Amino acid sequence: MTVRHLDKLFRPRSVAVIGASDRPQSVGAVVMRNLLSGSFDGPVRPVNPKHREVAGIRAYGDIAGLPEAPDLGVICTPPATVPGLIADLGARGGRAAVVLTAGLSRQTAADGRTLQQAMLDAARPHTFRVLGPNCVGLLSPGIGLNASFSHAAATPGPIAFASQSGALCTAVLDWARSQSVGFSHFISLGDSADVDFGDVIDYLGADPATRAILLYIESVRHARKFLSAARAAARHKPILAIRAGRVKEGASAAASHTGALAGNDAAYDAAFRRAGIVRVYSTDELFDAAETLAKMRPLRGERLAIATNGGGPGVLATDALIEGGGSLADISPDTLTALDAVLPANWSRANPIDIIGDAPGERYAAAVGALLADARNDALLVMHAPTAIASAEDAAAATIDAAADARKNVLTCWLGRDGVAAARQRFAEAGMPTYDTPSAAVRAFLHMTDHRHRQDALMQTPASLPTRFAPATRAARAVIAAALDRGDSMLSEPDAKQVLAAYGVPVVATAVAGNAEAARTVADGLGYPIALKILSPDISHKTDVGGVALDLGDAAALETAAEDMLARVAALRPDARVDGFTVQTMARRPGARELIVGAATDPIFGPVILFGEGGKAVEAIGDRALALPPLNMALAADLIAQTRISRLLSGYRDEPAVDLPALQLTLVQVAQLICDIPEIVELDINPLFADAGGVLALDARIGVAAPDGGDRLAIKPYPKELEEPFALSDGRAVLLRPIRPEDEPAHTAFLDRLDEQDIRMRFFGLIRNFAHNQVARLTQIDYDREMAFIATAPTADGGAETLGVVRSVTDPDNRQTEFAIIVRSDQKRQGLGRKLLTKMIDYCRARGTLDMIGQIKRENAGMRALAKALGFKAEGVAMDDVVEVRRPLNDASRV
Repeated sequence: MTVRHLDKLFRPRSVAVIGASDRPQSVGAVVMRNLLSGSFDGPVRPVNPKHREVAGIRAYGDIAGLPEAPDLGVICTPPATVPGLIADLGARGGRAAVVLTAGLSRQTAADGRTLQQAMLDAARPHTFRVLGPNCVGLLSPGIGLNASFSHAAATPGPIAFASQSGALCTAVLDWARSQSVGFSHFISLGDSADVDFGDVIDYLGADPATRAILLYIESVRHARKFLSAARAAARHKPILAIRAGRVKEGASAAASHTGALAGNDAAYDAAFRRAGIVRVYSTDELFDAAETLAKMRPLRGERLAIATNGGGPGVLATDALIEGGGSLADISPDTLTALDAVLPANWSRANPIDIIGDAPGERYAAAVGALLADARNDALLVMHAPTAIASAEDAAAATIDAAADARKNVLTCWLGRDGVAAARQRFAEAGMPTYDTPSAAVRAFLHMTDHRHRQDALMQTPASLPTRFAPATRAARAVIAAALDRGDSMLSEPDAKQVLAAYGVPVVATAVAGNAEAARTVADGLGYPIALKILSPDISHKTDVGGVALDLGDAAALETAAEDMLARVAALRPDARVDGFTVQTMARRPGARELIVGAATDPIFGPVILFGEGGKAVEAIGDRALALPPLNMALAADLIAQTRISRLLSGYRDEPAVDLPALQLTLVQVAQLICDIPEIVELDINPLFADAGGVLALDARIGVAAPDGGDRLAIKPYPKELEEPFALSDGRAVLLRPIRPEDEPAHTAFLDRLDEQDIRMRFFGLIRNFAHNQVARLTQIDYDREMAFIATAPTADGGAETLGVVRSVTDPDNRQTEFAIIVRSDQKRQGLGRKLLTKMIDYCRARGTLDMIGQIKRENAGMRALAKALGFKAEGVAMDDVVEVRRPLNDASRV
């Protein structure tokens, strides 16, 4: 990931248009017109060897002849010219270009490279950034820049929009102009050969002019980069996405459109959920979301009050709210009294609040004022149906005035069209979100609550594992290696269960028998009743060929079942190799739920974990959800909650709940198995029995293949290889390791034990109480872009305590990282601070970071001495009493 030179792309000081023209309706003419008609105050230089001037401005014959290096080039010339133009711009000192030209990936240069690859190769020596090709361009309304061939301009505002579809870009611009919605940036990504969603989100996440980010996605090329950027940005501003290609045919069209793999839509859902992205499903919903995000205030709760002058719209809104999982607010007694005083006697006296059809503006104002003062609601939806008795525009004006100083979100819905157009315009001018229908207004409110849920999930503290989880990874690897050595792509059922058992998943006892006689001997040892299954490397779904016999009560039944099974397999699958049978004890778990836990490999996001209702009808039932590994207990609980069967797992009537912590642990264990062993490409546990006594895997299949290298996981897992034992000067053993989300309670206790002086030296101020979201941000880190090493030591009660921490946050270009370190007040002068900082220096150097900096209070003599001893040099004063130190880690020319 990199934001290198994106400032030249999105906030250029000068622009050159290569292919500028005066020919009517040409792309070069439209781009020049758009650039000159805005308020961009930098020079715009047309480049065209056939013209002395374009649009009344002197034209230049080539890039070398420009009077200065342009920050941004806009290229609208034929495909074959693009690689050379990129090289010329880079040589002239330019660092970014918008390539509007299409067709580069389909045409080849003389040396056989695609023109797109030749363009990227030309850009690389100059770290030159390219937006496109095959894009509409970009708009940065805050600086008056319209470097596009769009038919409409954009007004400044707080929303950023990035899209892979040029057609959708122009449609959104058209809509935004009519709704008075403005943008901080409007970006057409096109084919995303260089600048992609990850880069854009990284830039926009740090952009103070952007309050919310909207994305239109057809495909994602670099999953880890995309998710890392989105998870970072979504912590402090909402991200909404519409993703095309939800069905197979649409995915195929999207893939051919973008030239990328489409991936499983359910995997996109899981990725969006993990990254904190709110998903929308239509352009109408996207437009409504833009309206909401542009004007929303922080949402403090999820209880909605509804005021309307008609009962029908109120009922429709209530239906939409409850069906969408929302909460209808109660009305407090004081508010009931206040409303009784200003509303007709026949008002509804309940939420929705029907203020009666003849409500004038004064009645709207009184009702809105009373409801905004009620602490039992968190947001208000005000609706109006046109009547001949009262003015829709007066009602709108009264609502605007009553809500002028509101700290809550107020949404409006004036039903109708021509008769309420003036009222809607008033809302747009007042910056108050307004919607055409009750369902659209409620959906907008649910977007707010969904965003709130996503932010809460990003800060959620996972429970510690209920039991110590120490997988036997070496044993599991040995089983898989042996299968690959034999040329097998699917483990046998016993081998699959052996791998699962190595990771702590409870499995039913299973033995292998080469023939019916051996099966009888095994069954005699296990005890009847038993289950008999065919053992064949060529048969994955044994029930499809009658390869499973259950509840065999004696030897005679076993022999008959074995003979019949072999005959059925010979008839249905004569090509299948048969290695014998598996024999297992019958699992007697009355009332247990049959579940499925699995894993598959998505072409975009890599391994995904599946959970749902299991059994033979698993495909027909279709009750399943996906999540990206790795998982913790909180993420596992969220995965379970997404399924319909989760409502049964919690117990109902006289049915006890299943052991949910055991089920969550199984999901965590399977996810860890997938993270640890890249040879596993698919996995099924079906059925997995779950009841109040725990879980038990009855059948399992694991597909394997030689790994192809690269970052197969979309989210970097906990780097266990960085754990390191260390002894303090007093001999106490500590473990230095990366921080984990589960460390939040211990980290809070650590911060509580720091003395005031240490807090002031570390945080440059006196902070006595650290809120949950502050500590969560310190413990829930993205290992791809930041690191924190803690020193942890065992306590007498069997727990662990944190003694010190060092952290570093690295810029997306991996050029500079900033460190901070603190050791508990009673653990100083034991060599811990030096060891922690040395470990961080070594880690950052190994990942290619160029420089490490730190800020140290001038009075902190001990920290300044440590920094100096470890090679840092003071580079100046960051603030009045703060010194900045720097240490080179790598030579830029060798990284």
